[in-house]
Formats: sequence, structure tokens, C-alpha cells
Amino acid sequence: MVQLPTKPLTLEEFLKLPETKPASEYINGQIIQKPMPQGKHSRLRCQLFSYINALVKPQKIALAFPELRCTFGGHSIVPDVAVFAWERIPVDANGDVANVFETHPDWTIEILSPDQSQTKVTGNILHCLKYSTSLGWLIDPDEKSVLVYPPKQQPELLQAEEEILPVPNLVSNLQLTVEQLFAWLKL
Repeated sequence: MVQLPTKPLTLEEFLKLPETKPASEYINGQIIQKPMPQGKHSRLRCQLFSYINALVKPQKIALAFPELRCTFGGHSIVPDVAVFAWERIPVDANGDVANVFETHPDWTIEILSPDQSQTKVTGNILHCLKYSTSLGWLIDPDEKSVLVYPPKQQPELLQAEEEILPVPNLVSNLQLTVEQLFAWLKL
């Protein structure tokens, strides 16, 4: 039997599809399903989300969202943690947080899962930076390292326990070392 090539979906068609678990992303015309988060990934994501919000939410500086779909620049991605400056958080007509975020995060954080493509995840961070994201982190729990992606600069690899992780200006009161980050994996 001959299979005819299927017509690729547009971004608009992709966004009409039902959500998948784990989430699927639309990148360069392709639908790519994220891997199912595992223990280390889930633990770091929960701790980062809570830690960031504890510091910035009370003063209405920013808000961190776990696994939030962000659609911009022809892509629809789901960063592990997306941080938005308070004044950039989309709201609906009632003043509630909107369901749809058609903009880039101010800070994107990705946590590498086993069997996940580092190139694909890096591509998502670079896409965010291209559209004005202030900073990207790629956390590798197995290597206990963080690749920091500042805009228009060379990435920096942080592995030494005492190194302080760079953060965007909007969360300048947040201070976290490599050691503190990976200590969250201990029970």
C-alpha cells in the first residue's frame, strides 16, 4: 500500500487540537510531544516554581507558571517553568489570568529529562531569546549542571557548587547556587 504524504498542520490547526499528556509542542511545522516528566525533573520543577513565586509574587513583581503553553513567533512551546513580569501577564475581560498566553516568557527554564533531546530543548530556549526573553536556563539533573543562556551572549556552563546562578533583572532578589538547586533532589 502506498501512503500519501499528509499535509502538515498549521499553527492555528495545531492549537485547535485537544491537549496531550504530556504536552505537545509545535516547532518549525512539526508536532513534538514532550517526554513524560520523571522524578528529578518533577521535583526540580516544583521547587523552582515555588521558590521563585515565594520571592516575587507577594510584591507583584513576577509570576512563575509550570508547564504553561506559550505561543509566539510561529511556535507553540511549553517551558517547564515560564516566568512573566507581573505587568506582562495576560488577563481576560474579568481581570483574571488568561488561559491563552500568546507571548514569550521573560525567563524560560527547561529541565532535561532522560532521553530528551538537548538540541530540541536548547532550540526552544533560543527561540525565546530571539523574541525578547531575558534569560534561559537548561538544567541537567544527571550532570548537576546548568547552562545559562543570556540574550546575545555565549551560554555559560555552571557546575561548581558555590556558583550563583544568574537571574533576570526582574527577579534580582533571587539568589540560588548550583549546590542549593540540586540539594532539592535529596530527601
